[in-house]
Amino acid sequence: VQLQASGGGLMQAGGSLRLPCVASERIGSRPTMAWFRQDPGKEREFVAALRSGTTFYAESVKGRFTISKDNAKNTVFLQMNSLKPEDTAVYYCAAGGTLINTTIRNAAAYPYWGQGTQVTVSS
Repeated sequence: VQLQASGGGLMQAGGSLRLPCVASERIGSRPTMAWFRQDPGKEREFVAALRSGTTFYAESVKGRFTISKDNAKNTVFLQMNSLKPEDTAVYYCAAGGTLINTTIRNAAAYPYWGQGTQVTVSS
């Protein structure tokens, strides 16, 4: 499956962005969809995942970010509210199988990745 993330940009702290990730095939066939982010020189960091209707979030974004999907459009979304400068990163969407709770936050568990979209939050 090919994934295409977009929607990044430059925002002021406190603002909102919604990142779409369009898949080349029916996302219903991929039980787990996720978002990760990465700063230069750092490891890729888990942000959020959606597995069969259950959501998972990193503590740093819980209550501010929401992951959702539209099966009819083969699209997964990351709604980001109350943005902070520390949210600045390249954001990647990923697709995987039915991942268990202990691996769902592990980037290595996802075989399919989008190309990333830059989000920059200024203070």
